[in-house]
Amino acid sequence: MTLRLVLIRHAKSDWGDPTLPDHARPLNRRGRRDAPRMGVWIAAQGAVPARVLCSDAVRTRETLALMLPAWSPAPEVEHRAALYHATPEAMVSLLEAEATASPLALVGHNPGLGQLAARLARRAPDHARWHDYPTCAVAVLDFAMADWSALRDGQGRVHAFAVPADLPREGRPR
Repeated sequence: MTLRLVLIRHAKSDWGDPTLPDHARPLNRRGRRDAPRMGVWIAAQGAVPARVLCSDAVRTRETLALMLPAWSPAPEVEHRAALYHATPEAMVSLLEAEATASPLALVGHNPGLGQLAARLARRAPDHARWHDYPTCAVAVLDFAMADWSALRDGQGRVHAFAVPADLPREGRPR
Protein backbone atom coordinates (compact mmCIF):
# COMPACT_ATOMS: atom_id res chain seq x y z
CA MET A 1 0.00 0.00 0.00
CA THR A 2 1.13 3.57 -0.66
CA LEU A 3 0.40 6.53 1.57
CA ARG A 4 0.66 10.08 0.21
CA LEU A 5 1.66 13.17 2.20
CA VAL A 6 1.28 16.73 0.90
CA LEU A 7 3.43 19.32 2.67
CA ILE A 8 2.18 22.88 2.09
CA ARG A 9 3.98 25.96 3.34
CA HIS A 10 1.67 28.96 3.79
CA ALA A 11 1.61 31.57 1.03
CA LYS A 12 3.38 34.93 1.29
CA SER A 13 2.24 36.89 4.34
CA ASP A 14 1.79 40.59 4.95
CA TRP A 15 4.32 42.39 7.14
CA GLY A 16 2.66 45.79 6.66
CA ASP A 17 1.25 46.12 10.19
CA PRO A 18 4.07 45.88 12.74
CA THR A 19 1.55 45.84 15.60
CA LEU A 20 0.10 42.47 14.56
CA PRO A 21 1.42 39.45 16.42
CA ASP A 22 3.07 36.90 14.12
CA HIS A 23 0.19 34.44 14.59
CA ALA A 24 -2.31 37.02 13.27
CA ARG A 25 -0.47 38.05 10.09
CA PRO A 26 -2.70 37.64 6.98
CA LEU A 27 -1.61 36.92 3.42
CA ASN A 28 -0.44 39.72 1.19
CA ARG A 29 -1.59 40.27 -2.40
CA ARG A 30 1.01 37.85 -3.82
CA GLY A 31 0.00 35.20 -1.30
CA ARG A 32 -3.68 35.57 -2.23
CA ARG A 33 -2.69 35.18 -5.90
CA ASP A 34 -0.39 32.18 -5.41
CA ALA A 35 -2.42 29.98 -3.04
CA PRO A 36 -5.29 29.21 -5.46
CA ARG A 37 -2.83 28.46 -8.27
CA MET A 38 -0.97 25.99 -6.07
CA GLY A 39 -4.30 24.43 -5.06
CA VAL A 40 -5.00 23.75 -8.74
CA TRP A 41 -1.47 22.32 -9.12
CA ILE A 42 -2.05 19.96 -6.16
CA ALA A 43 -5.25 18.69 -7.81
CA ALA A 44 -3.40 18.19 -11.11
CA GLN A 45 -0.86 16.00 -9.30
CA GLY A 46 -3.62 13.67 -8.07
CA ALA A 47 -2.86 14.80 -4.54
CA VAL A 48 -6.17 16.26 -3.34
CA PRO A 49 -6.05 15.42 0.36
CA ALA A 50 -8.74 13.44 2.13
CA ARG A 51 -7.75 15.15 5.38
CA VAL A 52 -5.85 18.36 6.15
CA LEU A 53 -4.10 19.23 9.38
CA CYS A 54 -3.50 22.98 9.31
CA SER A 55 -1.74 25.35 11.69
CA ASP A 56 -4.23 27.70 13.32
CA ALA A 57 -2.30 30.85 12.27
CA VAL A 58 -4.20 33.33 10.11
CA ARG A 59 -1.85 32.94 7.12
CA THR A 60 -2.11 29.13 7.05
CA ARG A 61 -5.90 29.25 7.37
CA GLU A 62 -6.12 31.75 4.50
CA THR A 63 -3.76 29.69 2.34
CA LEU A 64 -5.89 26.60 2.84
CA ALA A 65 -9.16 28.48 2.28
CA LEU A 66 -7.86 29.71 -1.09
CA MET A 67 -6.82 26.18 -2.14
CA LEU A 68 -10.03 24.40 -1.13
CA PRO A 69 -12.15 25.48 -4.14
CA ALA A 70 -9.81 23.50 -6.45
CA TRP A 71 -10.28 20.27 -4.47
CA SER A 72 -13.09 17.82 -4.94
CA PRO A 73 -14.25 16.15 -2.89
CA ALA A 74 -13.58 18.61 -0.10
CA PRO A 75 -11.24 17.23 2.55
CA GLU A 76 -11.83 16.97 6.27
CA VAL A 77 -10.02 19.99 7.78
CA GLU A 78 -8.64 20.38 11.29
CA HIS A 79 -6.85 23.49 12.55
CA ARG A 80 -4.20 22.72 15.15
CA ALA A 81 -2.36 25.12 17.44
CA ALA A 82 0.38 22.48 17.75
CA LEU A 83 1.31 23.01 14.09
CA TYR A 84 2.11 26.71 14.57
CA HIS A 85 5.90 26.77 14.03
CA ALA A 86 6.07 23.04 14.81
CA THR A 87 9.35 21.16 14.67
CA PRO A 88 9.75 18.21 12.32
CA GLU A 89 9.68 15.92 15.37
CA ALA A 90 6.35 17.37 16.53
CA MET A 91 4.83 16.92 13.06
CA VAL A 92 6.05 13.31 12.81
CA SER A 93 4.61 12.58 16.27
CA LEU A 94 1.28 14.03 15.18
CA LEU A 95 1.28 11.93 12.00
CA GLU A 96 2.22 8.73 13.83
CA ALA A 97 -0.42 9.27 16.52
CA GLU A 98 -3.37 10.62 14.57
CA ALA A 99 -3.03 10.24 10.83
CA THR A 100 -5.35 7.78 9.12
CA ALA A 101 -6.21 9.32 5.76
CA SER A 102 -4.29 9.34 2.51
CA PRO A 103 -3.61 11.65 0.84
CA LEU A 104 -3.00 13.67 3.98
CA ALA A 105 -1.89 17.31 3.92
CA LEU A 106 -0.04 19.38 6.49
CA VAL A 107 -0.23 23.17 6.14
CA GLY A 108 2.45 24.87 8.17
CA HIS A 109 5.49 27.05 8.55
CA ASN A 110 9.22 27.10 8.00
CA PRO A 111 11.72 26.16 9.13
CA GLY A 112 9.93 23.05 10.41
CA LEU A 113 7.98 22.14 7.28
CA GLY A 114 10.97 22.39 4.94
CA GLN A 115 13.08 20.42 7.40
CA LEU A 116 10.40 17.74 7.57
CA ALA A 117 10.31 17.44 3.78
CA ALA A 118 14.11 17.10 3.67
CA ARG A 119 14.09 14.45 6.42
CA LEU A 120 11.32 12.34 4.93
CA ALA A 121 12.51 12.41 1.32
CA ARG A 122 14.68 9.53 0.19
CA ARG A 123 16.24 11.83 -2.40
CA ALA A 124 15.85 15.57 -2.91
CA PRO A 125 14.24 16.57 -6.20
CA ASP A 126 16.30 18.43 -8.77
CA HIS A 127 14.83 21.82 -7.92
CA ALA A 128 16.70 24.96 -6.93
CA ARG A 129 14.17 25.89 -4.22
CA TRP A 130 13.88 22.52 -2.43
CA HIS A 131 16.38 23.42 0.29
CA ASP A 132 14.85 26.77 1.26
CA TYR A 133 11.20 25.68 0.83
CA PRO A 134 9.82 29.16 0.00
CA THR A 135 6.34 30.44 0.71
CA CYS A 136 3.57 28.38 -0.89
CA ALA A 137 6.00 25.56 -1.77
CA VAL A 138 4.31 22.15 -1.99
CA ALA A 139 5.88 18.71 -1.85
CA VAL A 140 3.97 15.51 -2.56
CA LEU A 141 5.66 12.47 -1.03
CA ASP A 142 4.70 8.81 -1.42
CA PHE A 143 5.49 6.16 1.19
CA ALA A 144 5.40 2.40 0.62
CA MET A 145 3.66 1.55 3.88
CA ALA A 146 0.19 0.75 5.13
CA ASP A 147 0.08 2.86 8.28
CA TRP A 148 1.38 6.31 9.25
CA SER A 149 2.78 4.86 12.49
CA ALA A 150 5.54 3.28 10.37
CA LEU A 151 6.76 6.70 9.15
CA ARG A 152 10.57 7.00 9.20
CA ASP A 153 13.14 9.43 7.83
CA GLY A 154 14.28 8.83 4.28
CA GLN A 155 11.31 6.68 3.25
CA GLY A 156 9.43 9.17 1.07
CA ARG A 157 9.63 9.27 -2.70
CA VAL A 158 9.10 12.81 -3.94
CA HIS A 159 6.25 12.47 -6.41
CA ALA A 160 6.24 16.21 -7.15
CA PHE A 161 7.55 19.52 -5.84
CA ALA A 162 6.69 23.03 -7.01
CA VAL A 163 6.72 26.65 -5.99
CA PRO A 164 4.45 29.37 -7.39
CA ALA A 165 7.20 30.68 -9.70
CA ASP A 166 7.13 27.30 -11.52
CA LEU A 167 3.53 27.83 -12.64
CA PRO A 168 2.33 29.99 -15.52
CA ARG A 169 0.61 33.20 -14.49
CA GLU A 170 -2.55 34.40 -16.15
CA GLY A 171 -1.72 36.06 -19.42
CA ARG A 172 1.93 34.99 -19.26
CA PRO A 173 3.04 31.74 -20.86
CA ARG A 174 5.71 29.81 -18.95
